[in-house]
Amino acid sequence: MTPIGIFDSGYGGLTILKEIRKELPQYDYLYLGDNARAPYGTRSFDVVYEFTLQAVKKLFSAGCRLVILACNTASAKALRSIQQNDLPQIDPSRRVLGVVIPTVEALGEISKTGNIGVLGTPGTISSGTYDIEIAKFFPRFRTVSQACPMWVPLVENREYDGDGADYFVEKYVEALFAEEPETDTIVLGCTHYPLLLQKIERQVAGRATVVTQGGLVAKSLADYLHRHPELEARCSKGGAVNYLTTENPEKFTEMASIFMEQPVRASRTDL
Repeated sequence: MTPIGIFDSGYGGLTILKEIRKELPQYDYLYLGDNARAPYGTRSFDVVYEFTLQAVKKLFSAGCRLVILACNTASAKALRSIQQNDLPQIDPSRRVLGVVIPTVEALGEISKTGNIGVLGTPGTISSGTYDIEIAKFFPRFRTVSQACPMWVPLVENREYDGDGADYFVEKYVEALFAEEPETDTIVLGCTHYPLLLQKIERQVAGRATVVTQGGLVAKSLADYLHRHPELEARCSKGGAVNYLTTENPEKFTEMASIFMEQPVRASRTDL
C-alpha cells in the first residue's frame, strides 16, 4: 500500500484531506497530525523545519511516495528546504508539495482589483511567503496581511461557534480592512480557518470574496497527478484513509470526526 500522505501540525489539514477525498476518492490516504507539538504557528523557522522533516520521513517510512503539507506554516517555513536539500538525499523520486502555491495560482481568476488580503497564523504571516509568491505570479497585485493568533486556539478548543470567536473574528477582519479598505479577495491562509468561515463571511459582509484552500489544493493535486503519471501509477487505489497522531488517539478521534463530518479512528505514533 502506497498512500498519499497528508501532514498537518494538528487538525486543520483535515479540511484539506476532506476536499481531496471529494475530488480524488479512489486513492488511499494516510493523515498524520503532530498534535502533541501543535500549534506550529508561533514556532521558529528552524523548529518548524525540524518537526516537518520528521513528519515527512515518518510518512515516507509508511510507504508514501507523495506527501502534501496541508499546513500553511509548514509550507511557508519548511517546504522549500525539504524540496531542495532533503529530498535529493532521501529519495529524488519522492515528492513533497504544499498548500500556498495552489492557493496563490487561483487568485488571478478570483480577484478583480488585485487587492489581496491574507489572514494567517503569526508564523505564516511573518514568513512573508504569501506576499512573495503573490508578487511572483501577479506583480501588479497588492497584498496586505493580518496575523490571527487566537483563531487556531479557538478552533482547537472547540470555541469556534461561541461568542468569544465573534470578537476575535471582528478584530482581525476589521484590522485587515483598516489597512486596505479596497481589499476584494481574502485568503484564509490557515487550514483551521474554514471552521470559522460562517463568522468570517458574516463579518466581511460582501466586501470581499473569502477564499478557502481545500478545493483549490484538491484540484491542483488532481492536475499534478495527471501531469506525473509515473508517480500517479505508484499511488495505491483502495479508497482507504488511516489516521496517525502524536497525541492521545481518543482525543484526536473526537476532534477529527468533527472536521471530517464522519467517524474517524486514529492510532498514536512517535516522530
